[in-house]
Amino acid sequence: MTAPSLPPRRRAAVVLLALALPALGGSGRASTGAAAAPPAHAAAAADATARPSPSQLVVISTTDVKGKSSPCGCHTPKGGLARRAALGDSLRKVYGQVLVVDSGGFFPEEAEYEAAAAFMMDAMKDLGVVAAGVGESDLRYGRGFLLAQIARTKLPVTCANLFDRASGKSLVAPWILHDAGRAKVGFFGLITNHGNLGPSVDSLRVTDPLEAAQATVAALKAKGATVIVLLSELGKVESEEVANVIPGIDLVIAGRKVPLFEQGRRIAGSLVVYGGEQSHYAGRTILKLDPSGHVAGSDAEMVMLGPDVPEDRVMFGKVKRFEDAFNDQLRKLESKLALESIAGEEGDDEDELRDHYVGAEVCGRCHKPEYDQWKTTAHSRAWSTLVEHHSESRTDCQPCHTVGFGQPGGFRTDADAAKFGNVQCENCHGMGTQHDATRAAAKLTALTCRKCHDDTSSPYFSFEVYEPHILHHPPAVLPPLPPRPKVAMQ
Repeated sequence: MTAPSLPPRRRAAVVLLALALPALGGSGRASTGAAAAPPAHAAAAADATARPSPSQLVVISTTDVKGKSSPCGCHTPKGGLARRAALGDSLRKVYGQVLVVDSGGFFPEEAEYEAAAAFMMDAMKDLGVVAAGVGESDLRYGRGFLLAQIARTKLPVTCANLFDRASGKSLVAPWILHDAGRAKVGFFGLITNHGNLGPSVDSLRVTDPLEAAQATVAALKAKGATVIVLLSELGKVESEEVANVIPGIDLVIAGRKVPLFEQGRRIAGSLVVYGGEQSHYAGRTILKLDPSGHVAGSDAEMVMLGPDVPEDRVMFGKVKRFEDAFNDQLRKLESKLALESIAGEEGDDEDELRDHYVGAEVCGRCHKPEYDQWKTTAHSRAWSTLVEHHSESRTDCQPCHTVGFGQPGGFRTDADAAKFGNVQCENCHGMGTQHDATRAAAKLTALTCRKCHDDTSSPYFSFEVYEPHILHHPPAVLPPLPPRPKVAMQ
């Protein structure tokens, strides 16, 4: 889930939402540094899994999720917790022995979204994550918030080179051991020592990643680990350096602004998996085990979490309920502060008339032929597409499916959808009260369309192809538009 950042004065109110909104439950099994029990979701799925093969182990990995709980608003919607849950269940049915991990960077980028961060940790626990690293964004709300969420959810979190400056102790478990059939899997995380530690910068210390990796690999082997996995938030270059310099690491899940590579890459004795961001893709690594539980071979590929991957209904429902509640609270807060702002401005100059949006029906009083033609276009149904995909509460989608989002007179809450839902006259021609009937309307340009039809949401957008479909006097023969992807539901 994404949404526009709020001004600083609004953040304190939003922080309180973390305590008011319901969270997902979960239970866990880990030996932390520390060993972790699968939560209810994974345990239920295990009833329908294949018999575990002692000779192979599958690792599902994500990196830098950034709090994204639903598919992106891209031309091909990708990612989301419900698809991650469905992928995990399907792989368990095929392979039986499956472990789910995350390299770190799972908290949202928005500084005021503590509630979404807490929900993400609940969801990760529910997905059966057996080990998660720590990224810079996970410290965005301070060390106290992260530690409180770890204590609440019991999510197994590890980082070998992150320390409390005052006590000198590891902030979280330096490593995690997990029994998986004949293998004893050791996980450890590393965070970059060149990053932003957020509000806790003065209370935390990050040590050299190479030195921490060397010491942790030795400690894990001494504890009997037969498979060692690094959850790296070091970036591509430093992750590869660790793999190349430190022997004994079987698998590296590389995060922190890494590119997406469809296949894992072999570096020295390690297999490195590069997963991109926002869980648009999930890594699927197959480790072949010898009789002693050590890795005898491995390969990895990235699985796109696109419309072909169904959405688990249970997780979908949890995400929908959370996002609806969270976005509703944000909208109420926005409306309250907007009213206060308007009242303040009117108090400063009560005689001043403020420009504002008026809605398409007002435009249609004088421009009926144009209004009637607009009603035949896809723009006039833009809001219904959000409703059909249960995304009407997503504040990252609303701006491009409404008119005047968050601006005077424009769309603010779902209650405004009847008047300001859809892409209307003012999206292209400007605010209604600024309309000058004595002048010809400004010519529409690609720049106007590109505000919403960008490379992410509309990678195949061509102004020349799309423009005829919205002209008030269109040509007799319209060029075909690219097909929209379908969304699957399990």
